[in-house]
Amino acid sequence: STILFFLFPGTDVGITGGSLSKENATAVTHATAQPSLLTTLEPWNLLVTQTPAKEKAKEGETVVLNCHFNSARHPSLTDLMVKWYKEDEKGQMDLLENNVTILPNNSRVFMRGDLSQGDASLVILNVTTSDHGTYFCEVTLPDGKVVSGDGTKLRIRRALGLFGIEESVGTIIGVVAAGIGGIVVLIIVFTPQLRKCILCMRQESRQ
Repeated sequence: STILFFLFPGTDVGITGGSLSKENATAVTHATAQPSLLTTLEPWNLLVTQTPAKEKAKEGETVVLNCHFNSARHPSLTDLMVKWYKEDEKGQMDLLENNVTILPNNSRVFMRGDLSQGDASLVILNVTTSDHGTYFCEVTLPDGKVVSGDGTKLRIRRALGLFGIEESVGTIIGVVAAGIGGIVVLIIVFTPQLRKCILCMRQESRQ
């Protein structure tokens, strides 16, 4: 005898054909087709925040550049990579990659934050005028996505030694130029008056 099977999604399995034996008749089972389940992963939505946008420090001080990140999903710390780099008039300089300082023979710059708490803050010890610039915190997620903060601009202040005045390194040249310009203006303005005074003194001495 011939037995034909007809399978339709979501329906029972039926058996038909010629004469059925008692064994075949009792072996008929019912199965319902189940739809396949698709698992969708929540995308990485990482936010990297750097505060404050501008920071000032004096030579010799310790500076902490804050960098915090959060995500709806908790990334694995073994796959989470943090990078810090600085931009100034000389271009870009990488300071820290894969959570480790890459500057040769430099122990002044290191990451202090706890990554498990979303903290990737950077510490700079004994800052100098060469440390001025804009610092960026960059986080790479396990899926390869890279998210960067808006940057923190660091300005270093130092004492000029004259009357204890402290000025930003970036404004020293401007202050000097303004001072020289002011002296020139004073000379131009007071020169005619000085001439008059000298003439008056000469006339009085003759009299």
